[in-house]
Amino acid sequence: MPYVTGGLAGVDAELLAALAEAGADAIEVGIPFSDPVMDGGVIQEASRRALESGSRPSDVLGTIAEASLELPVAVMTYYNPILRRGPDAFLAEAAEAGVAGTIVPDLPVDEAGQWIDRSVEAGVAPILLAAPGSTPERFREIAERAHGFVYCVATYGVTGARERLAGTAEEVVAALRGLTDVPMLVGVGITTPDQAVQACGFADGVVVGSALVRPLLEGDRDAAVGLAREFRAAIQA
Repeated sequence: MPYVTGGLAGVDAELLAALAEAGADAIEVGIPFSDPVMDGGVIQEASRRALESGSRPSDVLGTIAEASLELPVAVMTYYNPILRRGPDAFLAEAAEAGVAGTIVPDLPVDEAGQWIDRSVEAGVAPILLAAPGSTPERFREIAERAHGFVYCVATYGVTGARERLAGTAEEVVAALRGLTDVPMLVGVGITTPDQAVQACGFADGVVVGSALVRPLLEGDRDAAVGLAREFRAAIQA
């Protein structure tokens, strides 16, 4: 599942289509926000540039609608833009654009009850995150409320490149196995195809973000799409 920051120069319907053709099973598109709590330096910079160019949530949703992909597209955002727009209005616009799910990392499961219910009613999966160090009770609550897939955070800290896959990634997946039937995808720190292969040995897939956004910051769309193909080929091998 490749991630790209919506509104960044070069992130358009054509790029989303190219990522689909490169073998993505799903695509995550970030809605830029000025005060992210989960994103590391690469994605923060992408969001800054997108916001400075005037990108707004409706523009990102418009790009997704224009791409009209056959595979699922999830948006990643923070709750402030959703609250500003109005949760029901945001979900209606997202559903109209063809969004299959939302990832809202600053809305924990114990505060997300109304959002989960509204999302399900709108037909947009509320994708929850599971982090290392969570209690068994919290893992159970996440599993019980999970829709679409569970975003298993591989390590402590923000998004960004890591030299190796953290052992905490497997711990999070193991804690959820048997509690839910939805797929479990590992994200945060998946930097190389080899790390993706390692993660797919115990998880159902991977989310790759900063590694793909970095070449986009340099204006090299072909490199980003080529890297997505490398991840796809490695996982299939």
